[in-house]
Amino acid sequence: MSVPTATGRTIEQRSIDYIPWSERHGKLWHQAPFWFSGNFVLPTMVIGFIGPTIGLSVGYSFLAIVLGACFGTFFMAFHANQGPRMGLPQMIQSRAQFGSRGVIFPFLATVFVYVGFSVFNVVLATQGINLILPGGKWFWYPVVVIVAIVIAVIGHDLLHFIQRWLVYFLIAAFLVVTILAFTTLPAPTAAHAGGWNLNAFLVQFSLAAGYNISYAVYVSDYSRYLPADSSAPKLIFYTYLGAAFSAVWLMGLGSVLSSRTSVLDPITALRELGDHLFPGFGTIVVLISTVALISIMGINAYGAMLTSVSGIDAFKRVPASRNTRIIGLSVIGLIIVTIALLVPKNYLGSFNNTILLMLYFLIPWTAVNLVDFYTVRHGKYAITEIFNPKGIYGRWSWRGLVAYFAGFFAMIPFISLTGVFTGPIAAALGGADFSFAIGLIVAGTVYYLLARRGIDHEAEAKARHASQMSLEGRDLD
Repeated sequence: MSVPTATGRTIEQRSIDYIPWSERHGKLWHQAPFWFSGNFVLPTMVIGFIGPTIGLSVGYSFLAIVLGACFGTFFMAFHANQGPRMGLPQMIQSRAQFGSRGVIFPFLATVFVYVGFSVFNVVLATQGINLILPGGKWFWYPVVVIVAIVIAVIGHDLLHFIQRWLVYFLIAAFLVVTILAFTTLPAPTAAHAGGWNLNAFLVQFSLAAGYNISYAVYVSDYSRYLPADSSAPKLIFYTYLGAAFSAVWLMGLGSVLSSRTSVLDPITALRELGDHLFPGFGTIVVLISTVALISIMGINAYGAMLTSVSGIDAFKRVPASRNTRIIGLSVIGLIIVTIALLVPKNYLGSFNNTILLMLYFLIPWTAVNLVDFYTVRHGKYAITEIFNPKGIYGRWSWRGLVAYFAGFFAMIPFISLTGVFTGPIAAALGGADFSFAIGLIVAGTVYYLLARRGIDHEAEAKARHASQMSLEGRDLD
């Protein structure tokens, strides 16, 4: 029996399962607008506020943003290649490195990323809506989340469609806003111009890098429908282009606003800046940004559902069906609304620490995952075995877990989390945070050394052959 393509369905049918060749579709360049719009949201601009507020000049802030965003996007973009090669969502692929149950540790960190971003997004989206419509958080938080969940239920193709069209509105609105920032706002006074500070530079760098690395946990979710023979260089390039360019632009704009105005609330800052063109234009810009926020909330909810279902499936079989997706998304939406209602009004400080926490937990995972894909197994996996808890990847893969925790614990002395914890080495360096580099090197190196000779590649090759025969049989069914 033939299977209709994903584009032939109103609601996406797939969940955490493999995407057959007959359902593969899409174009490589679609990844660029998808990740541009996905990253061109107000929390991205908030990251740019940080440098000038802690003593950096705009120039040094922008340099830290460029280096940090480009560094973080490097890892994020290379995950995109895993989608078409494996035909699976991003995080379930990690079963090959950590085991079907061992992967629960990076899974928990990943769900924290999804929910954390969504909570901040729903708060900002409600503030944007309140510029034109009345109503408190008890009304708008559930409404905003419901809209995002409906988008996520319809699924992959609608999310791509919305993101692709949002690009035109975002570029047009923010091109004007960026020009206004340089032509209408006063230049920073000598007292507020800032200067060079290594610790502040590293904080801005880490926030920019961590922010873009956090997208790594769901890159393949939106490339897994692409044809299996998609060009890896082109796919990586388009993903990198969209995610890095939007981050540098919006974070850079945030640093300019932070240095030239005392307003650090993104909604107020954009509204006041836009109104320099004509009264009401600032509100239009905020409303466009609000639509982008709701769309990325749908993307976050979609990824959180896939990751949560993957985690539960490791302990109790979950059917990979449309109903599973709908139930999972409904639960995720309820969690987001509940937490958002409990978040204090002054969220900027907690937002910064949330980004750094994401960085600390995700760095060891991305190192292990990429080393395994590109240098150990060279992109060759027995896909059906990933869903078999008794298969070659097992329930608990000690190599991946040892590498992950080695990387994480190696980072602790270098961590500098404002108001929460400062490691001894970070303290000796005046609060400078080099933990990201340590985590990448340690986790990646440990995993490579353990996996290089510890994996039975001959047995895996036989399992891979059987898996491929099974998958090809499904495609011909």
